[in-house]
Amino acid sequence: MDDRCIMENMLLTTKGVCDLYLHGTIESSTSNVRDAFDQALNSSLEMQDELYKKMSSKGWYNMEQADSMQIQKVKNQYSGMA
Repeated sequence: MDDRCIMENMLLTTKGVCDLYLHGTIESSTSNVRDAFDQALNSSLEMQDELYKKMSSKGWYNMEQADSMQIQKVKNQYSGMA
């Protein structure tokens, strides 16, 4: 397994953890449990950001520029919902 594959796996795992912590934060019934999940979520988001930046700097995570017409189409689609 090469470094790129390892980092991709770490990023995917971190994103999954963020999802779990987000739901834990949302579903918590007490403030101390919610705060614990919230702190864990924020730490995980920071880790995800660091992994993304490292991968991006190595050219391993390329972003595609969104088409402006496609963006406008989505805006129009959801503008009536507000």
